[in-house]
Amino acid sequence: MYEYFKGVVAAVTPGYVVLDVAGVGYRLLVTNPYAYTVGAAATIFVQHIIRENDQALYGFATAADKQTFNQLLTVTGIGPKSALAILANANPGGLATAVAQGDVAFLTKFPGIGKKTAQQIILDLKGKLAEPAGDLFAAPEAPVDGALADALAALVALGYPEKAVAKLTKTLAATSATTTDAYLREGLTLLSK
Repeated sequence: MYEYFKGVVAAVTPGYVVLDVAGVGYRLLVTNPYAYTVGAAATIFVQHIIRENDQALYGFATAADKQTFNQLLTVTGIGPKSALAILANANPGGLATAVAQGDVAFLTKFPGIGKKTAQQIILDLKGKLAEPAGDLFAAPEAPVDGALADALAALVALGYPEKAVAKLTKTLAATSATTTDAYLREGLTLLSK
């Protein structure tokens, strides 16, 4: 239905951004909300998902990310939330490489993905995923007050257990990260080990 929205970022929360397009605020569930800056212009590729009891707009920095998201949705056992979590965690090319090599261990590191689902991803998508060109987090970084707290909240919003996220607090605080985006990237790296 929609391909992309161009507008101004009106709000950034741990789970979504609000994009103001000609006076209408669209709530977009994205992989990394803190890659966007309130007040900045943005183009976000959009996928509209309609379920029995819910409608949601999922946003992506690139058309390739949107395509990968839609390919993940074709896999039995993968819903929009799981697909978004996989995209948030996968380093550029990491998902395509893992599928091509049949790396079940890599895929089971994502929240909500067990061994059977990982095997199903490999079976259904082998040879279909192209390695993305460029970074999944293409929007510019921006300092945010309480950057570490926001990053921790975003990790929980992506589906990681609160206890696992809480254990990362000291480790993340000791890193050289200064923005929510940097903390979030570091946290995703640590949680996927």
